[in-house]
Amino acid sequence: MTEYSRRFAALDTNVVHAGRPEPSVEGAVVTPIFQSANYLMGDESAYGDLRYARLSNSPNHHVLDARLAVLENTEAALVTSSGMSAITCTLLAFLRSGDHVIAHNSLYGGMQAWFEHEGPKLGITCTRIDAKTAEGWERALRPETRVVYVESITNPLMEVLDLEAIVAFARRHGLTSIIDNTFTSPVNFRPHDLGFDLSVHSATKYLNGHSDIVAGAVAGTRAHIERVRHVLNHMGGSLDPHACFLLERGMKTLVLRMERQNATALRVARALVANRKVRRVNYAGLEDDPGSKIARKIFKGCGGMLSFYTQTAEQAARFLERVRIPIHAASLGGTETLVVRPSRSSHLGLTAEERDRVGVTDDLIRVSVGIESAEELVADFEQALAGA
Repeated sequence: MTEYSRRFAALDTNVVHAGRPEPSVEGAVVTPIFQSANYLMGDESAYGDLRYARLSNSPNHHVLDARLAVLENTEAALVTSSGMSAITCTLLAFLRSGDHVIAHNSLYGGMQAWFEHEGPKLGITCTRIDAKTAEGWERALRPETRVVYVESITNPLMEVLDLEAIVAFARRHGLTSIIDNTFTSPVNFRPHDLGFDLSVHSATKYLNGHSDIVAGAVAGTRAHIERVRHVLNHMGGSLDPHACFLLERGMKTLVLRMERQNATALRVARALVANRKVRRVNYAGLEDDPGSKIARKIFKGCGGMLSFYTQTAEQAARFLERVRIPIHAASLGGTETLVVRPSRSSHLGLTAEERDRVGVTDDLIRVSVGIESAEELVADFEQALAGA
């Protein structure tokens, strides 16, 4: 019988070897692609025991699930077809009609839209608050509140909330705490160690790191993950085995990439602070950033994501036209540096008033720092701003 229980002491070793099948398949060093929709019947006792790709139980899925659980330091994990699939299946596993969620008001635009438009169709309501003060959480609490939903670093303003206080609030009131850990990745932060119940990812981003697949992941206790798996099986959000193969391959360089992106993002952020064309820089690695104190306490690094405001929207537009190394494209977490205006990408589904309310204005530029030369990136940003 194949086992997927390998684990080691160091994260650097686990990103390469954790969950690798034992014995290896025909001696293969790399997990083969199991491009099969179905498998021979065995002694199944429940529907979820059937070997079928839609049920996310191919060998490729098993390797990824085991490796992600080790990286997140949880009992179990589950890969899905996208980050939104991971998030929505997780929410639907713990919410039903009439239930209420509390979230912060600076969420990724896709999640803001889901809470505004899709959740209410299912009878699920959400109160989004200014989460910088503990009082906001208490004021938003209702008898029907069931879930607290946050991001480890908010998108696109890069705020770091008092995550310890949020976990304490959730535990005090018996709420399920869910955190989107995409921006930090398990290299910089493992939410379960702090007390979060479930950690979700857009694995498209840092976990894969090569901008060539769309995938998601969720990690937590075995009991919690089984609830999510039950929803996922019925929603059909399984990850294709070939995408599983690419995700496993991408994850092997996660530590190396994140260490480089942590360092380069800080270099770029400091250079932007010193530039007169820049009104404000959002990056918790900066000493005077509002989230710096919390980030230093609970993160090992602040990641490769930053954002900054130019003096005018016109300057932001010209900057995007003038940069040579970064690619003007949405998404994030790959080896290449990407730049984008969130008001024209991730938050385009919101009204102008909604964007302005949360600070996603047309002069805001979000940067996903890649693994290029830090010196060349800084020089490129400076020449682009000089002509903006």
